[in-house]
Amino acid sequence: MAGPGRGLGPRGFLTDEEKKNLPKVSGALIRRILGYLKPYWPQFLLVFVTILLSAAVGLLPSIITGKIVDEALVGKNMRLLVQLLILAFVTLTASQVISVLESYINAWISQRIIFDMKNQMYDHLQRMPHAFFTSEKQGDIITRMNTDISGVSSVISGTLSSIVSNIATVVTTLVALFTMSWKLAIVGIVVIPLLILPTKSVGKKRYQLMTQSQAKQDEMNQLINETLSVSGSLLVKLFTREEAEYRRFEKVNGEVTKLALKEQNSGRWFRVVMGMFTQLGPLLIYFAGGWFIISRADPALTVGTITATVSLINRLYRPVESLLNIHVDFTRSLALFTRIFEYFDMPNPIRSPENGQKPDVGHADIVYDHVAFSYSPEKPLLRDIDFTVPAGKMYAIVGPSGSGKSTVVNLIPRLYDVGSGSVRIAGVDVRDFDLSYLREQIGVVTQDSYLFNGTIRENPLYAKPDATPEEIEAACYIANLSEFIAGQPQGLDTVVGNRGLKLSGGEKQRLSIARVILKDPKILILDEATSALDSITENAIQEALEALMEGRTSIVIAHRLSTILKADRILVVQNGVIAESGTHEELLAREGVYRELYETQFRKILEMEDEK
Repeated sequence: MAGPGRGLGPRGFLTDEEKKNLPKVSGALIRRILGYLKPYWPQFLLVFVTILLSAAVGLLPSIITGKIVDEALVGKNMRLLVQLLILAFVTLTASQVISVLESYINAWISQRIIFDMKNQMYDHLQRMPHAFFTSEKQGDIITRMNTDISGVSSVISGTLSSIVSNIATVVTTLVALFTMSWKLAIVGIVVIPLLILPTKSVGKKRYQLMTQSQAKQDEMNQLINETLSVSGSLLVKLFTREEAEYRRFEKVNGEVTKLALKEQNSGRWFRVVMGMFTQLGPLLIYFAGGWFIISRADPALTVGTITATVSLINRLYRPVESLLNIHVDFTRSLALFTRIFEYFDMPNPIRSPENGQKPDVGHADIVYDHVAFSYSPEKPLLRDIDFTVPAGKMYAIVGPSGSGKSTVVNLIPRLYDVGSGSVRIAGVDVRDFDLSYLREQIGVVTQDSYLFNGTIRENPLYAKPDATPEEIEAACYIANLSEFIAGQPQGLDTVVGNRGLKLSGGEKQRLSIARVILKDPKILILDEATSALDSITENAIQEALEALMEGRTSIVIAHRLSTILKADRILVVQNGVIAESGTHEELLAREGVYRELYETQFRKILEMEDEK
């Protein structure tokens, strides 16, 4: 069975890490796993039938071989020889056809279960709160989504089917062996321990080398990722580190090569020894059988029986070894499912309530009623945030970096939920809204504009998939993108690159603004929305944003004084509270926190803009 992810040792033993993290076997866990298999029980039943049929049919070629020797060759019966050869060919063909059928059904079942689990996982992850994605590593999420769930295929088509197949093969083979000659059967079985013990010893040695090799491979991958990425390669060039990086890569690559050779060579002599042990069983059978016949200790024994026994004993060794490692395969399979279930069982506190409300928010106040919030209990971020944004007004939030400005606005679309107090729109707590409806009413433009690796046309369409070409062009015009689009050979069909890499910061920001314009929300949140724009571009787009905010309730987080001056009211956040509130002139006159921000940030920016 393929291991469910990295860190797993070879077949035959559990690594120290696996022993340390052994999954807790319980009836509930087994029933949960079987729940994924239940919809496909008719197909599973057919698999088991084909396995049993394959095990039974697989005996026939060996038995027929014995008859060929005893009855056709010794009896010098050419007609019988031809008949037996044809029968042997038919049974071999039938066995292969049954195996193909079993493999097909197995693959179909495992892929359907993977399909079901990936759909379930994707749906579950899409609904997880924003906090989940800020705390979990993206690589871990992708590993659970792809590698772990894909590993289920090995459990279904490998472990489960392999156990049944090996048991069926061992049972039918042992019955046939002891039926033909119990004495020779015992001789053949004696060799089995000689095959198992060296496998475990060499397996541990190879795992140690594999672990070292994987660590060096990871180091080499990290080096490649750092130096051959867009940003990394640029840094290498600017600091003329090409030769030094090549020498570093050459050293690591050499170490990877040496370890790979050691790993391969460690198994070479092992394979030679194992080949000798594999042949020892048949040799012992030939010796014992010859002695029984020559000494006439067993008059009923024939050359054909010896030949058939040798053929069957070779069929016995591999499944016996696999069955002795069932506990390893079983443990790893449970560990795989446990990792997947860990994600499924993660709680999602931000869910849409049953019969969630859908009030009209077009002309509604936004009320923060003594709101408190913290990312962790020991570090409160917001304390007693209490203010009201009247319908149709634009409020600006300013404050030092890390004061919680973005967190304040993130509570409106429920990217996070308040710890205490409430945020209300149209008199309704946002936690009582239908979640999809709430977010449909809100348009957000953030400082870090995220674009999909598609075209200029496709990115705004994410907000309104049924938008007409005229609506897209109008949104781009308002966002001051028309001139840029006209200068592109493919126009609206220009590919923006991964995360908009082919666009400048201002172009990405304007395209994200066009996306919000196309959404036409009732409430606007602009989180440093013009920070990536130069002064000329900002002035051109500021009018578009003002037109968009007309009649809408808006909250703007900004460092630019030109944006703040247009606010109906300014809220100053410091140390988790609204330290000050008022107009620009009122706040300057108080000579408090806002005055300090103005002197240290806003005035310098304003003077720089005037110089330009």
